Amino acid sequence: MNIFSQIHEFCVRVTSSKIFKNTIVLIILINSIVLGLITSDAIYAKFGKILEFILSTCVAIFTVEIILRIIAKGWRFFLNGWNIFDFVLVSIALMPETGAAITFRVFRVMRALRMVSSFKKLRHIVSAILVSAPHVFWAAVLLMIIFYIFGIMGQNLFHEEFPQWFGTLGETVYTLFQVTTLESWSMGIARPVMKVFPWAWCYFVPFVMISSYIVLNVVVGVVVNATSDLSDDDDVTDMKNKMKTKKVTNAELLQQITELKNHIERLEAKLDEKEAEKIKSES
Repeated sequence: MNIFSQIHEFCVRVTSSKIFKNTIVLIILINSIVLGLITSDAIYAKFGKILEFILSTCVAIFTVEIILRIIAKGWRFFLNGWNIFDFVLVSIALMPETGAAITFRVFRVMRALRMVSSFKKLRHIVSAILVSAPHVFWAAVLLMIIFYIFGIMGQNLFHEEFPQWFGTLGETVYTLFQVTTLESWSMGIARPVMKVFPWAWCYFVPFVMISSYIVLNVVVGVVVNATSDLSDDDDVTDMKNKMKTKKVTNAELLQQITELKNHIERLEAKLDEKEAEKIKSES
């Protein structure tokens, strides 16, 4: 076995160990906490050098981790989207933070995103959002159509008495966006309008029901279903891997039994030869 094979096997053994994975998760948590601490001027003035040293150490560890994983997986490392995600974040962390590149300093907070790729459940949620993006897009198109229709209606009905909310189509749509968030929509907008137009509830209540309670819940339902499907697929994959591992173990066991059987047969043959020689010598 040459030196390259030994290095590869060492990297595979290290990167697949639980201790290594748990250590990296701990470093990610420490890095994220320190990134939050340095935002405080008082803390940074007192412990700035220590915090910067911790961040530099974390970056060094992340760099070594990525190198070990690349050596372990080879070119297949870049076939996984999460591996590319980690590689990009570590590359950003290695960018200089002095001179003309000082603006890259703000990007180091993105290292906290490593927590997303380190926790399985977080990966499921992000993957579910990406998978459900087409459905969410069409739900957003439907919501924009609803905004457009109610925006034109609201601007025509209320622009004279309430120009600050319904003066133009853009202002009306922004007002409807506030209503959708349910932020002071009743006491702040709907009730003042209803004092002038008592029937205005016929406008606001259907809009709130459609936009906030129906369309947005549809979006939530799509993402939740995608998350559930991904979790089920992951469970099936884990089960297949376990079954595959079990088959390999059974095959190895069968091979060991066959070798043991052949060894016993050879011993029996030798014993038979010795018995035959003993009988021949006695006769």
